[in-house]
Amino acid sequence: MNQKLLDEMNVQINKEIYSAYLYLSMAAHFSHANLSGLSHWMKAQAKEEMEHAMKFYEFLNDRGEKLELQSIAQPDSKFGSPIKVFEQVLEHEIFVTSRIHLLYEIAVSEKDYPTQIFLQWFVNEQVEEEKHATEILEALKLGGESGSALLMMDKALGAKE
Repeated sequence: MNQKLLDEMNVQINKEIYSAYLYLSMAAHFSHANLSGLSHWMKAQAKEEMEHAMKFYEFLNDRGEKLELQSIAQPDSKFGSPIKVFEQVLEHEIFVTSRIHLLYEIAVSEKDYPTQIFLQWFVNEQVEEEKHATEILEALKLGGESGSALLMMDKALGAKE
């Protein structure tokens, strides 16, 4: 594997773990606000992000590449309203999408076909991640953040597996 691609793949492991850490911090924020459904959704997202990190980890191991784990940045612990949090979620998912696209572009330029195939799953996954974040954000904006609409959203997100 090309060194530039390997370096960026190692960075991506860090970004995926940071995503899990960020969503776990958001889960704690919602738990503290007694929004257990939103907290549940964020914990599920955190778990999913760790699974993504492990996909990269295993892929690099399977290819016999050297993994270089990096320090994970501390995420914020203070968040605003649910709308503000989901604006941040969407912004973060857009950032992750840009990272996946960068990796894919490098893999294409290096004619690294196994990595291109591997990354295709992530390209598709990011479409789904941005879609879900957008849907929740728009529903929160439509229903508002107080009263029954927020409680209904909290209940709905609490049902996510």
